[in-house]
Amino acid sequence: MSNQRADFAEFYRRSRNDCLRAVLVNVGDQDTAQDLVAEAFARAWASWRTVSRHPAPAAWVVRTALNAGVSRWRRRRREIPLPDPGSLASLPAAAGAGDDPVDPQVMAALLRLPARQRQVVALRLFLDLDTGRTAEVLGIAPGTVTAHLARAIAALRHDLMPVLPQETSS
Repeated sequence: MSNQRADFAEFYRRSRNDCLRAVLVNVGDQDTAQDLVAEAFARAWASWRTVSRHPAPAAWVVRTALNAGVSRWRRRRREIPLPDPGSLASLPAAAGAGDDPVDPQVMAALLRLPARQRQVVALRLFLDLDTGRTAEVLGIAPGTVTAHLARAIAALRHDLMPVLPQETSS
């Protein structure tokens, strides 16, 4: 049991901030993201023998947190509004995230993406999962992951790239 505890503690230390950022990108509210990630890590600890053998335990935690969020929403039977993208500049950095929080402009652009695109971005870019593993975690085809990622990157590029002034010919 002591070895299991040490393994889980190391996994938690290594993965918590990445999981929190991935869930935050999907739910848009830091307090909710922290609650969901805490619940998912509690479930991971309860099933650590199984979760530790999962090919991507951090992805398991993120998926569990997102599923818990859906379950909460269903229990409440009302829609929880996303924050106004203009108010995201006042979001505090993820607790313990150090020097690598999600930039408020990037967060606002991510929240404008459809949910599935946000999920693909979170798993592929924040957790660095490959296309196959991302497809497995989300229960979709690898080609669908690739298509969602391409669309998301195009949308983010459009939202985040400054508009270059047109050259005028005289």
